[in-house]
Amino acid sequence: MYRIAMEKLLEWKQSKRRKPLIIEGARQVGKTWLMKEFGKQAFADTIYINFDSNSRMAELFASDLDTDRLIMGLELYVGHKIHPDNSLLIFDEVQEVPRALASLKYFYENAPQYHIVCAGSLLGIALHQGTSFPVGKVDFLKLYPLSFKEFLIANDKERFAKLLNTQDFQMITSFKQTYIDALKHYYFVGGMPEAVQSFAENKDFNEVREIQKRILAAYEQDFSKHAPNEIVPRLRMLWNSIPSQLAKENKKFLYGLIREGARAKEYETALMWLSDCGLIHKVSRVNAPGIPLRAYEDLKAFKLFIVDVGLLGCMAGLRQRTLLDGNDLFVEFKGALTEQYVCQQLKTIEDLDVYYYTNDRGSCEVDFVVDTGEQIVPIEVKAEVNLRAKSLKTYHEKFLPEISIRTSMSDYKTEDWLVNLPLYAIDQITKI
Repeated sequence: MYRIAMEKLLEWKQSKRRKPLIIEGARQVGKTWLMKEFGKQAFADTIYINFDSNSRMAELFASDLDTDRLIMGLELYVGHKIHPDNSLLIFDEVQEVPRALASLKYFYENAPQYHIVCAGSLLGIALHQGTSFPVGKVDFLKLYPLSFKEFLIANDKERFAKLLNTQDFQMITSFKQTYIDALKHYYFVGGMPEAVQSFAENKDFNEVREIQKRILAAYEQDFSKHAPNEIVPRLRMLWNSIPSQLAKENKKFLYGLIREGARAKEYETALMWLSDCGLIHKVSRVNAPGIPLRAYEDLKAFKLFIVDVGLLGCMAGLRQRTLLDGNDLFVEFKGALTEQYVCQQLKTIEDLDVYYYTNDRGSCEVDFVVDTGEQIVPIEVKAEVNLRAKSLKTYHEKFLPEISIRTSMSDYKTEDWLVNLPLYAIDQITKI
């Protein structure tokens, strides 16, 4: 399965300023597979060590963190020599042995010749809990579910993925039905690697749904197993309220919808836990489009999206026929699914800060506003081909952005102040 992140790993290997690398991401987005595949492709020898319930590793890292001693211990553990140039050291579930995380600082300072890649499904939480963390001594890579482009490649449509990169929209429009059909499939299947692989091999929607149910059940088990006991019920309630929150016309997250009388203070820890796990994307409101957008963030107002559009459909009990054939009752949730999809694709673009805008009266809302570092781009999301974008026009008249994007199922078109970008090409936004 092709992952764009592989190219980043190969760049990391060649970099003269390489540091130990930490791959962050939710459980089951493919971190372990990616690290092992990278080892297979780029190294003569891959040393994979899982720290989960590994008492020998806990003991090795428990005393001093002298790198020569650690390497010797690892060599004894795997039974052969570790060569700095052609061995890849993989530390998986590294959060289970916090001292192993701390050792990365010493590897960077005293033994930078070793190639070390780490991951863990709950790493984000370990980092926030004040583990002795090697700040500035490690590189980071965020891994998300497969993007729409990766989904195309996984389903033998690599030429179509490459065509998107050329931005030859005349040619792209000629094949738009292929893209639209694939996009509807992606809405249902999502980007979790196991679901995508199953779909690519068998084209069985029911099997995909079963896999998604299993993944969601595993997440719920993680809540009980790893979260502090007192927040587990709140975690569950908050997590399960997200589909209904997104189904509202105004998608701003309301604590009162979790349960009557709920307050922010009660749910803040649960929210942070889900965010640190990589299970949710918190998209905050801004009240003005200045650079950097972060300076205009309203911390009290935000929208929550989950890690994957297929999982969202599964949580909402969405049936395949409803999605693929269209259904009048489905109109309201179609907007939620489309926004989830757009958010998910924007998150895979490096160095892109994602927010949304409403004016103080709440009469004008722009679904997403992104900061490319050079300019602020407003994005209006339309689920179908309905192209009225009243809020976007109001926003444009007030702030005069260089470029405004409306993304929908319609064809690519530029007007004097507006670019209509098809939903299936949303990842081209920074190039446009």
